Amino acid sequence: MKHVHRFLVLAAAACATSSAAAQKLYRWVDENGVVHYGDRIPPQYVDRHREVLNESGVAIGYEEGALSPEEKARLERERAAAAAAEAAKAEIARRDRMLLETYLSVEDIVALRDNRLEMLEAKITVTEHYIGELEDRLARLEKSAQRYKPFSDREDAPELPPDLAAEIESTKSSIESYREMIRQTREEQARLKEQFDSDIERFKELKGG
Repeated sequence: MKHVHRFLVLAAAACATSSAAAQKLYRWVDENGVVHYGDRIPPQYVDRHREVLNESGVAIGYEEGALSPEEKARLERERAAAAAAEAAKAEIARRDRMLLETYLSVEDIVALRDNRLEMLEAKITVTEHYIGELEDRLARLEKSAQRYKPFSDREDAPELPPDLAAEIESTKSSIESYREMIRQTREEQARLKEQFDSDIERFKELKGG
């Protein structure tokens, strides 16, 4: 019986020790700046952020109190900004790896840049030539349309044939589309040159000048 009693005493002590070890201690600051300690948070302070302490009073964790809508919005903004900064950092690292793995020298980058720009310039040249042909065609169509109303001043002039009117409008539309294509290609050239120039400068930095 003595052995059983001793076992129960030891078991109770172990449970008490385990419970004490599992118990949290907190430190928080009230609205007046006064620091408080305790093993539980009073209801009036549940919205306060607090530190979790070990038995020696050393902070081992942190818990957020109930956040106001403003605090939640601020916290979300801070998290979003941190995530964006981390993503930007990762993107820079990715581009740096790509530069170092793709090119051996600045001359390699310049050669590729010039080749890409020349291809775009050739595309513009071909498009400009085609626009010239369309403009010549439009001039012929509009000359033919001069025999018809509403372009002719003759009272007995016939109405403009629908197929001729449609062809004139179609040709005008094609000219505008190809002009827009040239504008977009010029913008692409500018972006491409800017990106390659940036890559050249970064490559130089990564290679130490």
